[in-house]
Amino acid sequence: MKHIKIFASTIFFFLGLISMAQGSTPPPPMPPPPPGLPIDNGIILLFFLALSLGIYKAYKFSRKNA
Repeated sequence: MKHIKIFASTIFFFLGLISMAQGSTPPPPMPPPPPGLPIDNGIILLFFLALSLGIYKAYKFSRKNA
């Protein structure tokens, strides 16, 4: 019985070493994020601000010519 325990311990030890030696290569690193800020944040707000400024200028111009 003593030999079986030693044999099982030895096999278990070497099995762990062999499985670590068979490991795969790590994945390549992630590419860096693109530089700068995204341009699509707040585009709706910018559109409505430009639209309201255009309406204001058109109203002001029509009041001046009337």
